[in-house]
Amino acid sequence: MSDWLQFHPTLAFVLFSALKIGIVFGVVMTMVAYAVLVERKVSAFIQDRVGPNRTAPPLALRIPVIGRLLQGWGMFQPVADGLKFILKEDFTPVYVRTIYFWLAPAIAVIPALLTVAVIPFGSNLGAQKMVIADLNVGILYTFGIVSLGVYGIVLAGWSSNSKYPFLGGIRSTAQMISYEIAMGMSVVAVFMMVGDLNLSRVVEYQAGGIHHWLVWRQPVAFLLFMVAAFAETNRLPFDLPESETELVGGYHTEYSSMKFALFFLGEYANMIASSAMMVTLFFGGWQPIWGAAPATSMLAGVGHILWFLAKLCFLMVVFIWVRWMLPRFRYDQLMDLGWRKFIPIALANILLTAVGLAFCSSS
Repeated sequence: MSDWLQFHPTLAFVLFSALKIGIVFGVVMTMVAYAVLVERKVSAFIQDRVGPNRTAPPLALRIPVIGRLLQGWGMFQPVADGLKFILKEDFTPVYVRTIYFWLAPAIAVIPALLTVAVIPFGSNLGAQKMVIADLNVGILYTFGIVSLGVYGIVLAGWSSNSKYPFLGGIRSTAQMISYEIAMGMSVVAVFMMVGDLNLSRVVEYQAGGIHHWLVWRQPVAFLLFMVAAFAETNRLPFDLPESETELVGGYHTEYSSMKFALFFLGEYANMIASSAMMVTLFFGGWQPIWGAAPATSMLAGVGHILWFLAKLCFLMVVFIWVRWMLPRFRYDQLMDLGWRKFIPIALANILLTAVGLAFCSSS
């Protein structure tokens, strides 16, 4: 089989790319499902509650000890949530703009999945790089794709033909434009230091252990990027586009069944993509904390993937913890922070980085 693929390199590239896409998609969807469970458990812990601990299929409860243990942990709850979304009535109000109403959820979720394609989640397994598309301009691709996500939310608000969704869509537009600028400027300093826009090169630049991670060399850029990521994913304390206490549910008020599930999926997929980008840019990517060795074996390659997933899960927990610990910003505070605080700080950080690099090169 390997000899046959060797003589058909194009087909081999297509087959291995399809395999990586399938595996990454499956992992992301699984993480989305269980991120919801972790969020419910963390919120229950913070609010001194138990959280999901009842749902379980009858056959699972017949397994001695393990069945009850998994039920208590809520491991079957994501399955029940998925079935609920699939089986609920898919209701489309008569007053909506139907084509755009149906199109909006897909546009909201697809950019998050496309972003994951350029993130290196490991070193090598055999001859295969653990990245779906190793682009030389990976970060530019990422920001180009991420900026498309706002169209799904704007379309949802406009096509619902209702006041609360429309207000949510307008808020989301202003919010994403404001914080995309700060997010984009925050990574300029990182790429000035690395000298390359390829995300794999960024990871390689941070080789050598935890003290080489860029989070220590560019702490301001990391903080700007992280806060902007909260705003980009519409998470508390920046969930003004949904804002249940003011706008009922914002842009997805009129949605039900799988169309609502796609917005839900898109939010958590965006959380995963943002966390993966922060791991890549600031936390050494798949590099171990004690220094990196090249993936000379399959076991080492798998270990690098596990390191990446461990860092990713840590940042996901940070996303979840912040939601249940901080109150929502007022809208004027949100705009003031984005335009009058973050953008000047990002510009100052770029200037200081440039001066520092020029001084180091001259000396």
